[in-house]
Amino acid sequence: MKKKIRVGVIFGGRSGEHEVSLVSATSIMSALDKDRYEVVPIGITKAGKWIAGKESLQLLKEGKERDQLHAFLPADPTERRLLPAGEPGRQMEKTSQNISGELDVVFPVLHGPFGEDGTIQGLFELADIPYVGAGVLGSAIGMDKIFQKQICTQLQLPTVDFAWFRTADWQLNTAGNNSLLLPDQIGNIAQDQMMQTIIERLGLPVFVKPPNLGSSVGISKAHDEKELWQAIEEAARYDRKVMVEKAVPNAREIEVSVLGNQSPRASVAGEVFPSNEFYDYDAKYVDGASGFQIPADLPEDLHNAIRDTAVKAFLAIEAEGMARVDFLLNRVTNEFFLNELNTIPGFTQISMYPKLWLASGMSYSELLDELIRLAIERHKQRKSLRTSYQPKKEWYR
Repeated sequence: MKKKIRVGVIFGGRSGEHEVSLVSATSIMSALDKDRYEVVPIGITKAGKWIAGKESLQLLKEGKERDQLHAFLPADPTERRLLPAGEPGRQMEKTSQNISGELDVVFPVLHGPFGEDGTIQGLFELADIPYVGAGVLGSAIGMDKIFQKQICTQLQLPTVDFAWFRTADWQLNTAGNNSLLLPDQIGNIAQDQMMQTIIERLGLPVFVKPPNLGSSVGISKAHDEKELWQAIEEAARYDRKVMVEKAVPNAREIEVSVLGNQSPRASVAGEVFPSNEFYDYDAKYVDGASGFQIPADLPEDLHNAIRDTAVKAFLAIEAEGMARVDFLLNRVTNEFFLNELNTIPGFTQISMYPKLWLASGMSYSELLDELIRLAIERHKQRKSLRTSYQPKKEWYR
């Protein structure tokens, strides 16, 4: 009998997208083929504690935890397994699922900070465990929309005009030296000057975002100066930086799913019809009133151009495994702009990432199989690289 692949599915986390993660993880764990995989549920509470076992998902949904289930993943490549946290010699609760064996692969379903930003990916690298999705660099760039846009702009990919500043500069509200600023950065000048600079550069309306969050958390659309000030205050609650983007007129929201490692491929494009003025948190998850069209109603040449740009952006930030790439399309001129990439997109069966692949001929369970295969393949490639060097003389002894 063929040995099952032990898959650690990690969910929850210290993020404003904690609840979204729980929904994605529920769907993934239900869909993984039980004849092929042994699923090890691993939850991370909002406080950052790890709990593992069959009960962990329900406990996080209830906002609870149990000391007997506390665990941690050591940054030790000789372990490659979860260990019980707490007092030395403590054993995992025997009534729970046996989670002490080696993990063959990890499937992180952690949206936002401490899960999608390269931090936990670094732990997986140290622990020498294959994992689904982008690596440390790709995750970090994918999480920070400012760096993401700067890289894509350098490669002349069509991006929305933007400006950004540090939250500390906004809160200090003092004039300062702007000599070291990047072209798209606004320095620590007074708040009224900062707002005027934004309006002069980008006009109104604009979108104001915390650049290191997803699921539209903390995002606002500002139509006038009062709303702009309120939007900046809201975004500043979530991030050390604030990004302001020019609103694309007559915008259609187009999304493409990308899958692969060094030779990625794009799904068909789909269109989102938000229930609110833009695709905010409520429109994505709460009210259930947003609509979708897959594939999007686009001329073939435009459809192909958007899909091609999605793959180029995926490669530009060194993403691997998966990413959903979002575009804004001016419905009058058909000019399109790269909005952002999400390296751990929503993953319920009705989320756009798997729905786009379903429309492209790949079922939800087949998509999970492929992501796990890609994770193991990448790990094998990295293991084939040399990690030591023998100098001519042992000068270091």
